[in-house]
Amino acid sequence: MRLDKFLKVSRLIKRRTLAKDVCDQSRVEINDRPAKASSNVKIGDTLSIRFGQKRVIVKIEDIKENPRKEEAASLYSLVGEIPVPRDEKEEDDYLKG
Repeated sequence: MRLDKFLKVSRLIKRRTLAKDVCDQSRVEINDRPAKASSNVKIGDTLSIRFGQKRVIVKIEDIKENPRKEEAASLYSLVGEIPVPRDEKEEDDYLKG
């Protein structure tokens, strides 16, 4: 399944066009590699998506073309959320503790 479609049907991102824009801005990675909207995803892949000041990491558990609202959350499992510093100075401060 295409990445942009998976992001939409899993409800990680509300609209497919928005998912495409996020991918075009290099804010999505599949298995630690930058991904395009047209990249194929499969079960077991790890997605890293940057939303503003945090990075959400999920693992794909299942792929369905048209899941119900109740089934959408079962398509992935949340691995973690990591805060993203705004600039290099803030990143250095964050890493120092």
